[in-house]
Amino acid sequence: MRRKTKLIHGGISGDPNTGAVSVPIYQVSTYKQESVGKHSGFEYSRTGNPTRHALEELIKDLEGGQAGFAFGSGMAAITAVMMLFNSGDHVIMTDDVYGGSYRVMTKVLNRFGIESTFIDTSDLTTIQAAIKPNTKAIYIETPTNPLLKITDIAGAAKIAKEHQLLTIVDNTFSTPYWQTPIELGADIVLHSATKYIGGHSDVVAGLVVVNSEELATDLHFVQNSTGGVLGPQDSWLLMRGIKTLGIRMEETENNTRAIVQFLESHPAVSKIYYPGLETHPNHDLAKKQAKGFGGMVSFDVGSEANADVLLEKIKYFTLAESLGAVESLISVPARMTHASIPQERRAELGITDGLVRISVGLEDVEDLIEDLKQALEK
Repeated sequence: MRRKTKLIHGGISGDPNTGAVSVPIYQVSTYKQESVGKHSGFEYSRTGNPTRHALEELIKDLEGGQAGFAFGSGMAAITAVMMLFNSGDHVIMTDDVYGGSYRVMTKVLNRFGIESTFIDTSDLTTIQAAIKPNTKAIYIETPTNPLLKITDIAGAAKIAKEHQLLTIVDNTFSTPYWQTPIELGADIVLHSATKYIGGHSDVVAGLVVVNSEELATDLHFVQNSTGGVLGPQDSWLLMRGIKTLGIRMEETENNTRAIVQFLESHPAVSKIYYPGLETHPNHDLAKKQAKGFGGMVSFDVGSEANADVLLEKIKYFTLAESLGAVESLISVPARMTHASIPQERRAELGITDGLVRISVGLEDVEDLIEDLKQALEK
């Protein structure tokens, strides 16, 4: 199946019992057993639910893995993956990473003895140098949030295999429509499905796909033991969102391309971060390992004061956390998504007070450009 067809016909299609073309919402907590231990495949909805199972099968097919898992949020998914490790284990992580990922590693999981080092994973030599005797995994976010850096997934996976490490990729920005890390050698793929996969600002969820039966067994044990599962209603919403993922990602990219071209010519914008630009340091790599550049753009307007004026005057871009929705969103990472990262660390990374991040939606692109133009002129 080609990509758009797989979005609609992958996983479990419809309901064989009734002929319904949509998988039903099984709003149920427990299941009747014929006798002790003899059941139809479901015992208790923390362990498994038919609606959630259909979503997990679908994301497995889209990412090309062995098994999929659905969680109550992206952070629940990341935390469950990190619970595969033990006290004293070390994880190498992308430095320009989502603030919540940084926070859970440095403020929560460190209490249980899981160590982390944040480095520029777009430089493979830096990855190699960061490996320690107790390193167990390389965690990559690509493109990164919010500076849109690109890491060579195949190159990082090669290094990981040489050292018997796992390669974990946060694929939220690209989605499986544009990028499939398992095909490039990754072992585990993560999504904040709240974003593009859901796509309509109406669900919070996380997804994980693994590439081996061993990882599938281990992660299911964690999921069942800790219980951060996604409910059936939200699972159904994600499956509905996935059906239109292809056309949404394509239209978003068309809009983004036009907006970036406008931003390049505006004197109020000092720097643009977008892998689709030929001037982006990793443009060729992004073009090689992904089929699209996505709808996320960050640009610098020089100061916090300028950013505040922009936010005050903007009309069609909604000031909000999150991304990947049908409506265009705007945020200031230093005070919103990445506020949990210390100021000195943000400065090292280049997350300035004047940095603005936009998630381009599906509005008429001329309206979006006119909106940015009038706000930037202020």
